[in-house]
Amino acid sequence: MENTSATSIFESLSSGIRLDVFRLLVKKGLEGMVAGEIATTLNVPPTNLSFHLKALIYNNLLSVEQEGRFQRYRANLPLMLDLIAYLTEECCGGHPEDCAEMRDSSTCCEAILPKN
Repeated sequence: MENTSATSIFESLSSGIRLDVFRLLVKKGLEGMVAGEIATTLNVPPTNLSFHLKALIYNNLLSVEQEGRFQRYRANLPLMLDLIAYLTEECCGGHPEDCAEMRDSSTCCEAILPKN
């Protein structure tokens, strides 16, 4: 991943609504959700949600698939993992053991933290 791609992703997620949508769809995983379910869950007017969904799709954070008269949205999980890898690939200069003390103060799930 390049710096410009990461910057674009962060700019897209800088909206509270877009961040909420993306996190909700990450939680739903491969199942995804249709737009009406997203709007109801997040209490966002459909016209407002449509604007934010388009921005997330434009930045490749979401995919959309037509299902009859509905559209199902899914988070681009591989892109999310690429972004995490980009952010952490050079943590502590390639010496994750140097970060051991910080692991205790992190609220991150132990399963996704790099091994010491």
